[in-house]
Amino acid sequence: MTELVAPQLVVNSRMIYFGWLPADPDAVAALVPDGLKPAPNHQVFMNQYVVDDAGQTNGFGAYSLTYIGPDLSGVDAPDGVTPGRWWTQYFNSSPVVRAYAEARGVPATPGKTTIEVRGRRLIATTEADGVPVIRTTARVGHTGDAVNRGQLRYLTRLDGKLHSGNYPFVAEPVDPFEVESLEFLEPDHPVYALRPANPLEIVWGFYSPRASFAYPGGESVLD
Repeated sequence: MTELVAPQLVVNSRMIYFGWLPADPDAVAALVPDGLKPAPNHQVFMNQYVVDDAGQTNGFGAYSLTYIGPDLSGVDAPDGVTPGRWWTQYFNSSPVVRAYAEARGVPATPGKTTIEVRGRRLIATTEADGVPVIRTTARVGHTGDAVNRGQLRYLTRLDGKLHSGNYPFVAEPVDPFEVESLEFLEPDHPVYALRPANPLEIVWGFYSPRASFAYPGGESVLD
């Protein structure tokens, strides 16, 4: 396998990305490593996306991914508003992408994500080792003139040190967008600790059939 180096570009992925308040804030806080702090409301983020064709990447090939974890406090993205984020799970269908991510401290494991849109109903399902563990159901509309853009910040641990990377993105969100349900399907799986409160409270989010971004890898060691 040829070793891939940063950056890696992905264009026009199909992506649903959103955050919620958890059922068990203490369980979420326990997943945040020493040296970092959870967001004050302990909110959780999740990104489910699909890259349908190898031509959408410069080296990764086609793949699907769900990543999830706690939002953080005090390590914001470059905009000074969007919180930095800590990956607790990273379910990826591609051995190439998993190897790239693992080399940068990401907890990558085998998994598969599907996104089906029929009319205005979207269903995104995440599998871990062939077992469905998360299912999102959302109401979606069409893209218009709006564009989301900026940089996200993700933290990882590598060789005992915290690393920080900024990830630029551009996405065309649909309108309307509403997450109708979020189901964590396997109580015995570790990801169940991040399940949402009941009633479901979504704090932000979007669906985009055309979301592009770059993977820079670990860019710097966190002071």
